[in-house]
Amino acid sequence: MKAHTKRKKEREFKMTKINLRPDMFHEHEFTLLENDDFQVTTFKYPSGIEAATIRNSRGYLTVLPFYGLIVWDAVFDGISLKMKDAFTQPLPGKEIADTYGCFQFNSGLLANGNPAPEDTHQQHGEFPTSRMDRAFLTVTDHNLAVHAEHEYVKGFGDHYLAQPRVTMHADSGLFDLEMQVTNLSNSQAMPLQYMCHMNYAYQDQAQISSNIPDEAFTLRQTIPAHVHPNEDWLAFNDELKQSGRLINCLDDAKHYDPEIVFFSSDLTKYAAEAEFKMTAGEGKHFVTKFKTADFPIVTRWLMYNGDQQVAAFALPGTSTPEGRLAAQKAGTLIMLPPHATKHFHVTTGLVKD
Repeated sequence: MKAHTKRKKEREFKMTKINLRPDMFHEHEFTLLENDDFQVTTFKYPSGIEAATIRNSRGYLTVLPFYGLIVWDAVFDGISLKMKDAFTQPLPGKEIADTYGCFQFNSGLLANGNPAPEDTHQQHGEFPTSRMDRAFLTVTDHNLAVHAEHEYVKGFGDHYLAQPRVTMHADSGLFDLEMQVTNLSNSQAMPLQYMCHMNYAYQDQAQISSNIPDEAFTLRQTIPAHVHPNEDWLAFNDELKQSGRLINCLDDAKHYDPEIVFFSSDLTKYAAEAEFKMTAGEGKHFVTKFKTADFPIVTRWLMYNGDQQVAAFALPGTSTPEGRLAAQKAGTLIMLPPHATKHFHVTTGLVKD
């Protein structure tokens, strides 16, 4: 009996792998996988971008396996997690602003955030809309993951392998977002900046809490090129600067246009693992957790107008999203040695009382 039980347990934890190809995705949905815990359907948007919807008993994620492994949509318990935006579908583009309608994208990797005038990189870096070289699914005991791989190489430049992954769990509204980066150069270190950019929907009157003290945060002092302030916003911004107040209650939407952004100091001073919650009505808790050794900086981004409504209550990053030169100056730019690997892991999603 004991030997039989052991063999059964081993079988339960075996992994099934399903390779994906772009020509597997068509205009009409196709059910690729079904079991007791998950369903995977594939389809192609009218824009030509391939998508896979992975479902469990609580909801679904729509991911773009060959387009940056972007999480385009996230819905659990009938609640959409992603920001309000102007996009009805993902669109092909050279940078994330060309398709800024997703729940999550991978910001970086050689540079991250809004470039300063002296920076030469595009907004949020080269990776977000990169074409993936390979994509596949893995199914293990009560887990389903979508993997992708992308090799970046430039003559006389940087050379890396990026391996993003999205993992859904059976009967759970929480899911995992991972990124692994390996410097493939034989001779030179590569700059590395990464942010797990999750665009949560704005929840009116929601309360934001965490195990990080408010004094760890400061209001962004610069005004990026894409922000066009008006007099009312400037006055509100000055009030926040003077008071040092961190916005933890979403009760003043009229002042979040243009965006309001806060940056943290080094989170490793406060906790080994950071946990942030945005609590809305009816016992809804939107949660983000991560190790501060991997993500020492978190950004809070609030915006509310007729076109975009977002409460990105916790964006984990290796630095502030102000460009490569700002990170270099602040000492937060990672220089990854030849053949070294860095792994990042975020748990996020919806928990209900």
